[in-house]
Amino acid sequence: MAYIFDAICPEQDKGAGLVLPFCNTETMALHLAEISLAVAPGAHAVVLMDQAGWHTTGKLAVPGNITIIALPAKRPELNPVENIWQFMRDNWLSNRIFKSYDDSVSAGRNLPKCAG
Repeated sequence: MAYIFDAICPEQDKGAGLVLPFCNTETMALHLAEISLAVAPGAHAVVLMDQAGWHTTGKLAVPGNITIIALPAKRPELNPVENIWQFMRDNWLSNRIFKSYDDSVSAGRNLPKCAG
């Protein structure tokens, strides 16, 4: 199994994503580090997140050029990226069985540009 971490900024036409074998605080920190690298020097990113435990723990290392805004619990409609995830599930990610972790990573890396 693989987990897709993705963040997008439509205004800047930028995205940052990772495909990882786990979904926890450590992998979320890796994703935030990846987002941080995509932020222009001197700029600051605001990242909207749901209240998953690995998003809200005080143990999460947040780079200095990122501010996290926690969305209300159980309100995915407030997070614009949820529409993209639904589209990806409907068109590319659902009803597929991958032979290996590497195959699932490859599929995640080859998603259309609209995924970030």
